[in-house]
Amino acid sequence: MVSGRWPVHGEITGPVVMIGFGSIGRGTLPLIERHFKFDKSRMVVIDPSDADRKLVDERGIKFMQDAITKDNYRELLTPLLTAGGGQGFCVNLSVDTSSLDLMKLCRELGVLYVDTVVEPWLGFYFDNAAGNEARTNYALRSTVREEVRRNPGGTTAVNCCGANPGMVSWFVKRALVNIATDMGLNFEEPIASDREGWARLMQRVGVKGIHIAERDTQRTKKPKPFNVFWNTWSVEGFIAEGLQPAELGWGTHETWMPANAKTHEKGTQAAIYLEQPGANTRVRSWCPTPGPQYGFLVTHNESISIADFFTVRGKDGKVEYRPTCHYAYHPCNDAVLSLHEMFGAEGKAQPVQHVLDENELVDGVDELGVLLYGHSKNAYWYGSQLSLEEARRLAPYQNATGLQVTSAVLAGMVWALDNPEAGIVETDEMDYRRCLEVQMPYLGPVHGYYTEWTPLHDRPGLFPEDIDQNDPWQFRNILVR
Repeated sequence: MVSGRWPVHGEITGPVVMIGFGSIGRGTLPLIERHFKFDKSRMVVIDPSDADRKLVDERGIKFMQDAITKDNYRELLTPLLTAGGGQGFCVNLSVDTSSLDLMKLCRELGVLYVDTVVEPWLGFYFDNAAGNEARTNYALRSTVREEVRRNPGGTTAVNCCGANPGMVSWFVKRALVNIATDMGLNFEEPIASDREGWARLMQRVGVKGIHIAERDTQRTKKPKPFNVFWNTWSVEGFIAEGLQPAELGWGTHETWMPANAKTHEKGTQAAIYLEQPGANTRVRSWCPTPGPQYGFLVTHNESISIADFFTVRGKDGKVEYRPTCHYAYHPCNDAVLSLHEMFGAEGKAQPVQHVLDENELVDGVDELGVLLYGHSKNAYWYGSQLSLEEARRLAPYQNATGLQVTSAVLAGMVWALDNPEAGIVETDEMDYRRCLEVQMPYLGPVHGYYTEWTPLHDRPGLFPEDIDQNDPWQFRNILVR
């Protein structure tokens, strides 16, 4: 069904509960209105701040100014998610709320669920009593995967379905198919959830690793003031993940490990972490517009889930192949300056934290994609090059960064409605073709680019370096030391 130029992708027969109404919640709301049939009188938006309540009130949607906590979430959410019958949908776009606890509640109630990250309860990210391993995304993801093992199937809960984690996992599959096709390989594309089939295809193509390679060039109309943290998406979220340990999926081709790297004894052992904050860890990477660039190795769920999904194991269970995978993020210049100030002040966040909206920005692009490297064609970047100008034209209340996230939430909701009994799923396990079909109208130009660049290129050469000249794509060469 199509309403005007925008297709209606399905009907939500029960209540819709949106938790969190920050920059992503504000941008997601009009997409839900645009693409789903639902009873607006049965929608509720919950947020501890009423700063943007007018956007909800003018639509005739109920707003609750409240914080979801470990003590109140069951009592508060259960009646909202079940009122009036039908199958409800919980859209969790908040911080400091346990994704695992909320999805478990939703599945108990038969309510569909989507979120953009494995979020913990308040206090997790800054717990001085916890060791760094306990603060990793590996640890957070393991709790969700354990729940999958204990309670497979059932009502669908889509976990980690933003731009990244989320959309980039669909880009990885699309890029892998493109490379294999360009190589002239004779192959049959695996079905969405065929982990072994996809992993063996990546092994056959010869991919050594994957960068989630992003460059945000959106600029403000005015200079950033001192003692203020500016960003183009959640400042709270960025600071929290930036102060977690740097973390990456660890590939089988790697021959060197940093001295402060740590492995995990339990679980899939698909990743390592460094004893230093991700937002203060730099790596060499490449994006189409700037070419070679520095990025921050900020931990993300997809760094682990992608490496895990594309792991090949032998009959004895031992790992035969796994790609290295990590984020290589160059945020907007104001966010880079904000980080510099924060770390220079002993890691204490600025008292004023602000997300730049589409009216405060003058121009720029968020170039977000995946760089698959180390194969016979060297490296291939595939992704979205969405401009601020186009984001403004496509949807209200969001900049280019926000629209890449909110459109992925939309795709996750559509997939959940299409597959209501899939259990808890990560985006790596979903049908990338269907999800990108839903999301593509909001991503601006989406293209693939081959490059001859390697981390051995564009180095000043003025000082001695401990690098591997024989294998350009070693993490040893990528990490800035």
